[in-house]
Amino acid sequence: MSQLPGIGKRTALRLVLHLLKQPKEQTGFLSQALLNMREDIKFCENCHNISDTRVCEICANSVRNHQLICVVEDIRDVMAIENTGQYKGIYHVLGGKISPIEGVGPSQLNISSLVEKVKSGKAVEIIFALSSTMEGDTTNFYIYKQIAESEIIISTIARGISVGDELEYADEVTLGRSILHRVPFEKTFKNN
Repeated sequence: MSQLPGIGKRTALRLVLHLLKQPKEQTGFLSQALLNMREDIKFCENCHNISDTRVCEICANSVRNHQLICVVEDIRDVMAIENTGQYKGIYHVLGGKISPIEGVGPSQLNISSLVEKVKSGKAVEIIFALSSTMEGDTTNFYIYKQIAESEIIISTIARGISVGDELEYADEVTLGRSILHRVPFEKTFKNN
């Protein structure tokens, strides 16, 4: 149990002791549910999101804009963006980001299938929604170089100071980008 992310030895012990107090059937149901998850969960053949079918619910949804593709690092990013209720396109899950220090190169990520989508004309716009880190920016730039000659809109999510943050606590890169990518004041209070 302590090998799970975010679970220390004390929490693991508490969980195990809790499971020992439960009826044997309940522990069996939990074990079976975990086995079913490992056996039944697949990756969408279109976007690489998790799914229990060949194509995930998002890609199968005909109401969504299939020409608008949001590129994210992993499944948690899909969930975070979906929770906003603001995005109506589809996704492309890379499965990580380029990190030479960790031995992760472009060939270990789902980049080639994204490049194929762009070159086949299936996308009108690509939105980079990777973290604002050296690895995220490197991955964005690598993909950009692969698709730059295509006639496609390439954008990135806005980056800057979060609502409620104090300027003195913002790092220099974030604050600098906020200044460089400022928006007209009217857009801060109008509903678009």
